[in-house]
Amino acid sequence: MLRFLLPYRARMAVAGVALVVAAGCVLVLGQGLKRVIDAGFSGNDAASLDTALFALLAIVCVLALATYTRFYSVSWIGERVSADIRRAVFGHLLEQSPGFFETMRTGEAISRLTNDTSLLEVVIGSSASFALRNTLIMLGALVMLIITSPKLTALVVLGVPLVIAPILLFGRRVRKLSRASQDRVADVSAYIDEALHEIRTVQSYGHEDKDRERFGERVEQAFRTAVRRIGQRALLVALVMLLAFGAVGVILWIGGHDVLAGRLSAGELSAFVFYAVLVAGAVGAVSEVIGDLQRAAGATERLMELLATEPTIRAPANPQALPEPPRGEVRFERVTFHYPSRRDAAALTDFSLSVSRGEKLALVGPSGAGKSTVFQLLLRYYDPDAGAITLDGVELKKADPKAVRRRIALVPQDPVIFAASVAENVRYGRPEASDAEVIAACKAAYASEFIERLPEGMNSFLGERGVRLSGGQRQRLSIARALLADRAVLLLDEATSSLDAESENYVQKALEHLMRGRTTLIVAHRLATVKNADRIVVMDQGRVIAAGTHSELVREQGLYARLAALQFLGEISPAAVQ
Repeated sequence: MLRFLLPYRARMAVAGVALVVAAGCVLVLGQGLKRVIDAGFSGNDAASLDTALFALLAIVCVLALATYTRFYSVSWIGERVSADIRRAVFGHLLEQSPGFFETMRTGEAISRLTNDTSLLEVVIGSSASFALRNTLIMLGALVMLIITSPKLTALVVLGVPLVIAPILLFGRRVRKLSRASQDRVADVSAYIDEALHEIRTVQSYGHEDKDRERFGERVEQAFRTAVRRIGQRALLVALVMLLAFGAVGVILWIGGHDVLAGRLSAGELSAFVFYAVLVAGAVGAVSEVIGDLQRAAGATERLMELLATEPTIRAPANPQALPEPPRGEVRFERVTFHYPSRRDAAALTDFSLSVSRGEKLALVGPSGAGKSTVFQLLLRYYDPDAGAITLDGVELKKADPKAVRRRIALVPQDPVIFAASVAENVRYGRPEASDAEVIAACKAAYASEFIERLPEGMNSFLGERGVRLSGGQRQRLSIARALLADRAVLLLDEATSSLDAESENYVQKALEHLMRGRTTLIVAHRLATVKNADRIVVMDQGRVIAAGTHSELVREQGLYARLAALQFLGEISPAAVQ
């Protein structure tokens, strides 16, 4: 946390000075009260009373100015540090590999990024300053108590352990419950994120009532944990207030007898009671704020835990540069790989593959054969357990992952469309591209015909996940993005699997334009989309079991021939594959 606070130490110093001045003004008010009573009222001196009251007014003005400076500076620091932490955490999350998100729910990450940082903002910008101010006032008031009456101060000091004990005891409990409460809130956020993102599935299955019930259970769990925390905190505040102001009552009783006996003036007793009330109020305020500080400690733990998580995929200290110009040559050499969350089953086993520059190669096979895993490893979302993967002759582990990914364009089965305009979505492939280049990419992807029908053309807002577009339209925008990116290697992952005939026709035309002059790897279940590939590699259980052209593989009468017979029906006779 210190690394986020230290850049603003100058402003913290200003806030600290203002805090000391404000606390000092409050303490001086006690001496002003003593003078008003002893010199003004008891001495029956109007001039002294006027002087004392004007002095008090001047002190109050200084107090107001110092309070303004402290409040503004501390609130600014809270907002600034909170923004810095959000940026740091978000940037750190972007560096994490997909393996991290196999165990970390997106909703929980969002909760830490928003709820926890908001809590820190309140604590840094308000509660911490409030606690420091009251601690300073309490210490200063204790010093003034000693100066005013050592005897009565001894009574106050004897009562301090009684007040501190419950703060320490309940503080630990509140911190533990605060962490648990924030975890339950993260569960709620994760469920909201999942349900609302998949609202069409929820409604199509009539799952609203069940989701309300499940969401209600999570909300109630969060509520019960919060109630336990609130109960401990309320008990802490009540005990501290009882003990602190009970001590003030005892002081008034003893001090009153000292005034009657002439051992203490009325002004001194008034000042003493004023300082005693300050001590009691400060202790009560600190005990109340301690709950916020404990919650902030829990939030800080969760955020620092995220920031301490090292990405599993990162650039080496001295990354090897990829050759220029890009060639687009890909090689897998005896690669074995297990997903982090599925260590018991290998996704690829002793897998070898070589793709030449400009070659169009298709990966086919049953579900779970490892086809998409090849793409994941080539994009270096993961590192293989054994073997090596090279791009243009450079092993991926020795290169900067960002440099590797800048040479690869991906067109996924489910195209990703952001809640932005058409132009912003296409320009995602190359942010510095001009408007003319974006329009040219859309034309090449056969997307212009539907873009022109949108209300605002290229500036039309597409909604979250592109809900305002059909599947084929979203896919053509995804292809336009890849065209604009202009990468040497193209990965097509089931790019036409869920499209109708008309949409598929448009997408196939766009893909033909996109594949021209690029090394292309295609994953497809529909063999019609890969018949014209330069080479087809058949995979099963993470291994290569056959390779060749469409006609060669059909003649081999293996797995590919059986799949082809099922899909092409009349085009390939059953006898040909028996």
